[in-house]
Amino acid sequence: MTARIYLLPLWLRLWHWTNALLIIALTITGASLHFAGPDVPLVPFSLARALHNVAGLALVAAYGFFVIANILSGNWWQYVPKPGGFWRKVLRQMRFYAWGIFRGEPHPYPPTLENNFNALQQIIYWMVMYLAMPGLIITGLMFLAPQWAPDRAFGFDGLLPIAVAHYLIGLTIVCFMLAHIYLGTTGLRVTSLFRMMITGWHEH
Repeated sequence: MTARIYLLPLWLRLWHWTNALLIIALTITGASLHFAGPDVPLVPFSLARALHNVAGLALVAAYGFFVIANILSGNWWQYVPKPGGFWRKVLRQMRFYAWGIFRGEPHPYPPTLENNFNALQQIIYWMVMYLAMPGLIITGLMFLAPQWAPDRAFGFDGLLPIAVAHYLIGLTIVCFMLAHIYLGTTGLRVTSLFRMMITGWHEH
């Protein structure tokens, strides 16, 4: 029989989908700004720049909401790697994703109210949300207000290292998003985890 537990509060689900839409918008407009030539524009440059700036500022607001809501709700604890065989659990989870899942093995660490994330998710989500996202936001804000950037960095114009960092961090988050979507298909049913992000209920 299928059992259910309520894991995701409404505020977290609303933030998740808002964040996803903003990341998609930033990815499309960012690719337009970086790669689209006059013959094959994804989004016209001036429009892409305006949309990228608006979506970037919206991402700052959404991230601020995420941090404050995490603190007030106590949800920040879900992102903290827990002691007690942590790296052993990470390796076991990696083996499951690389091998066991294709053999129909049960999930080694199904989510619970106390631990929504498995050990691998904890370390990756923590790095994305508390290292990569602040880095993306800070470098992006420096483009909006270049007076905040140093005049010179590593022997280059101050904005060049910031541009490289912004691009690489953005690429990392896009890769995370694609992996996140794929792993979203690995629930009890293909649609189970996506439905959980709508209803808050996890099936197991």
